[in-house]
Amino acid sequence: MTLFWLLTCVAITRADYGCGVPAIKPFISGHARIVNGQNAVSGSWPWQVSLQYHLGPHICGGSLINPNWIITAAHCPILTCDVAVLGMYDPVSTSEARQVIKISKVIKHPLFDNETLANDVLLVKLSTPAEYNDRVSPVCLKASSDDFPAGFKCVTSGWGYINRGTEQFPSKLQQVSLPLISNRECQTFWTVKFLSSKICAGAAGAASCKYDSGGPLVCQKNGIWTLLGIASAGHSKCSTSFPTLFVSVPQVQTWVNQIISSN
Repeated sequence: MTLFWLLTCVAITRADYGCGVPAIKPFISGHARIVNGQNAVSGSWPWQVSLQYHLGPHICGGSLINPNWIITAAHCPILTCDVAVLGMYDPVSTSEARQVIKISKVIKHPLFDNETLANDVLLVKLSTPAEYNDRVSPVCLKASSDDFPAGFKCVTSGWGYINRGTEQFPSKLQQVSLPLISNRECQTFWTVKFLSSKICAGAAGAASCKYDSGGPLVCQKNGIWTLLGIASAGHSKCSTSFPTLFVSVPQVQTWVNQIISSN
């Protein structure tokens, strides 16, 4: 089967926009898809980032994890001459209160494999800290006590194609609810070599597509949204009956913490 890689080129309290609790509440139907998908509620995924060429357009998605750092996929061709756009909803709007921030560092996981996309994770340091508000705030990283078993419904979001055949981009940020899939079930779709450091979600009438790379897969528990995955790879034609592979953030979290603490 031909596959595509989803590519293109201080502690804070909740009152001060702590992690994982959007000030603007999302609405999730559970039956939408990014391909032919559902518009998200504007501002409801405040950690969603658009990584862009310095003169546009959108390259890849990403997630804000603290005021200075964004996490995305290593196969995304992000450079220090590019920018991070926070608070974006409508890509062509000229009235949104966005934060366009230059990038000071791009740090790729040292064990990233371009062929299998193992350790497909990249950290982007902002040149100036993001300013938290109702539309910009961070997602939480997984706590050791969190458990998200197979079948658990999570949400991914992005500005990737909504129609692979026509290469149509959405006019608004898209979202989709996807069930997590066990590794055993995932192996019926993907060969074992692609599953290193990955989790599987989808194959239930919904899918990520090209240009959704690097975007978040978030799961909610006790009212808190946690970043479980980073969009990494999917079906060549964005089939909604084929699961998407996401980097398992818990599996790379030790490296993430080390990089942030040393930079």
